[in-house]
Amino acid sequence: MQVTQLPTEMMIVVLLSILAASLWIPYIVGVNKHPQEGIDAFARPPALSGFPEWVHRAHRAHLNLLEQLLPFAILVLIVDRMDAYSQLTLWAAIAFLLLRLAHAIGMISGTARFPARPMLFVGGWICCLLMAYAALTA
Repeated sequence: MQVTQLPTEMMIVVLLSILAASLWIPYIVGVNKHPQEGIDAFARPPALSGFPEWVHRAHRAHLNLLEQLLPFAILVLIVDRMDAYSQLTLWAAIAFLLLRLAHAIGMISGTARFPARPMLFVGGWICCLLMAYAALTA
């Protein structure tokens, strides 16, 4: 069996997918640590307003990652299909990974406040635009 090495951009998508697949854990820990009386969580999830702020932020951090990961991953797959990797795609992918990690940590901990958190999200969006540019100009 021949082992092929994934391009860095694809490896970053793998790492981000693992993060997205795991980022539900802080939310579930918070929900179970602070159960709400009289609510059947299996019938309907309880309102986030009844939980501590960090639980709500954990939920949003997960959703925010999913919002950006899907388009980013699709763009990386297109760039891969077109064999259009470059220094631009490499650094856009590295920046995207670091921005998404900083966003998740800052969001859940509450340390990334305005204007840092929106700037981290916009930075991820810019990385998506750079990857799109690489795909469109290949």
